[in-house]
Amino acid sequence: QVQLVESGGGTVQAGGSLRLSCVGSGYIFSDYFMGWFRQAPGKEREGVAGIDSDGSTTYTEPVKGRFTISRDNAKNTLYLQMDNLKPGDTAMYYCAADPGKGLATIRYRLLEKKFGHWGQGTQVTVSS
Repeated sequence: QVQLVESGGGTVQAGGSLRLSCVGSGYIFSDYFMGWFRQAPGKEREGVAGIDSDGSTTYTEPVKGRFTISRDNAKNTLYLQMDNLKPGDTAMYYCAADPGKGLATIRYRLLEKKFGHWGQGTQVTVSS
């Protein structure tokens, strides 16, 4: 049974940084591509970043140049380093995983929010 557990959320002032973590279990971590999503109150869930099993990455426009996705396959852990945070980044952040590979597939899955396995989320609040 695939389980994903996020941590690292909190409250930070605009311009600050946070690093989110997501620990995966119940599957072969290195065989899955993974992503981060977020959902603000009253808004639809949106893709943020994705990473292939080989470490190749892709980002959506709102976070390019500010967020960095990475993974440590030895620790079964996915990360999201968030720098220069803005109030508009306030949201619940979710990690997600699916078996397979290929950045084109990941980009499609980020846009369509079509990942098979999801964590329960960690809240990020950015104050102005």
